[in-house]
Amino acid sequence: MALPKLDPQTIDRVIEMAWEDRTPFEAIETQFGLTEKQVIAVMRRFMQPSSFRMWRKRVTGRKTKHQHKRNFSLGRFKSANQK
Repeated sequence: MALPKLDPQTIDRVIEMAWEDRTPFEAIETQFGLTEKQVIAVMRRFMQPSSFRMWRKRVTGRKTKHQHKRNFSLGRFKSANQK
């Protein structure tokens, strides 16, 4: 999968947002233009294999990582770094 050229600070922020339970993939796409598959590719490439497996296990099936599966929209914490 072709990834856009990302600077180290952007990569760190994408990884941080991907680890956050309540940050949906749509927020990452809005802020950085990366699809869910590209985020997974970034995580796979820039993390240790064991950390990537642990992250995938946590994220798989998690409703809060997909905005259309969430049953709430207001009243939750939103990082100041998110758009």
